[in-house]
Amino acid sequence: MSRLGGIRDKILKNDFYSFLVKTFHTINPNTEFLPNWHIRLIAEYLQAAEKGDVKRLVINLPPRSLKSLIVSVAWPAWLLGQDSARRIIGASYAQGLSVKHALDCRRVVTSEWYGRIFPKFRLAKAQNQKSKFMTTSQGYRIATSVGGSITGEGGNFLIIDDPHNPIHINSMVKRQKVIEWFDKTFSTRLDDKKKGVIILVMQRLHQEDLSGYLLEKGWDNLVLPAIAREKKVYKLGKLEINREAGEFLQSARENALEMARAKEDLGSGGFAAQYQQDPISFTGNIIKPEWLRRYSGVPVITNCFQSWDTAIKINDTNDYSVCTSWAEGEGGYYLLDVFRARLEYPFLKKEVMNQAAKWKPEAILIEDKASGQSLIQDLKKERHLPIIPIKVQLGKIVRAVKVSCLIEAGKVFLPQKAEWLADYEKELFTFPAVKHDDQIDSTSQFLEWRSSKSIPAPMIRNI
Repeated sequence: MSRLGGIRDKILKNDFYSFLVKTFHTINPNTEFLPNWHIRLIAEYLQAAEKGDVKRLVINLPPRSLKSLIVSVAWPAWLLGQDSARRIIGASYAQGLSVKHALDCRRVVTSEWYGRIFPKFRLAKAQNQKSKFMTTSQGYRIATSVGGSITGEGGNFLIIDDPHNPIHINSMVKRQKVIEWFDKTFSTRLDDKKKGVIILVMQRLHQEDLSGYLLEKGWDNLVLPAIAREKKVYKLGKLEINREAGEFLQSARENALEMARAKEDLGSGGFAAQYQQDPISFTGNIIKPEWLRRYSGVPVITNCFQSWDTAIKINDTNDYSVCTSWAEGEGGYYLLDVFRARLEYPFLKKEVMNQAAKWKPEAILIEDKASGQSLIQDLKKERHLPIIPIKVQLGKIVRAVKVSCLIEAGKVFLPQKAEWLADYEKELFTFPAVKHDDQIDSTSQFLEWRSSKSIPAPMIRNI
């Protein structure tokens, strides 16, 4: 080996930042590495954790900032290279994601350059699986998922990388399950609770996510918003970084244009959480009046869709059956009409056919639940009706939050005048603090279904 090569290997063996850059090129051989101060800072924190100076750490930063490569791939490989008897458990919300991190880590430790700088490292042939590989020194890296079983396993270093599925983050039940899994299962896997290290790395998703829970317990926190809210000095060891207010985290990757696009896609709430690490509460109104756009006159309809939220009890305390009729056109989705009434089943079925005859929709969405199942079965016998059953797995608030970014982005149009408009707006703008939520359920059902389709939107003319 040349003298230069020997110096390079010595640096890789002793400097984690240089090691993770080499890891990046191993995992992404055809991708340019963009150096940035936040990567050095995270590396410094992880080296402090390895020494035992930091034992409980939450790292919050925006998506696509190399968090998983640094924390879940490079760092476990580094830890095992320094001491192949170390025991590491990594977890993510999905087993497939966790296994991917483990496979990437194994790709590093089996590379030629890794074997050269850590010649004592050896994989055990008897335990070399996707979710667990072991060394000849009885060290290992295990991949598991939130809620997964790790009975009988323990570790010196526990890593949690994205514990929440973003789709379910507004479900209190789902959030609580993650926290209970951490308290009752994952955190108990430390071999030595005084010396062991636990790292959580994630983008913030909700005020009551696992980050929020652990920060209330006093964990150390490295917060890296996409745009600095104020002047900030990061200092750890010999590293000191000054960040000015308004400065982008990594302008070489994302500047003002990319940030604006992200905010449009996610909505202000999603952007505040995932990019700024500052989740806002959705206990108040989810949809703001100023987000809605207006149209006047009668659009030329080239297509139409209807969304039904059904109820078959007609007591005064029960919800209504609601049909919202929508056109899709230039700029987004146009609410054409709202039908709302309490109807017994025979009249409900007749009204579905009446509304279909009135607007001639290309699709009629009906939630496939107790009150809608018989209706779906009966209406499918009417061969001219384009019935689409909708399976709903998420709660009402979760669904409303999910489509709110479309409304905030100006993709939803309401008429300037309509006899049903006042009641519709009252429910829309006060949800979830409403007695009846059938109109917003119908709206969320349509927007979620249609926005998930890749069919190009036809134009609505003469509005």
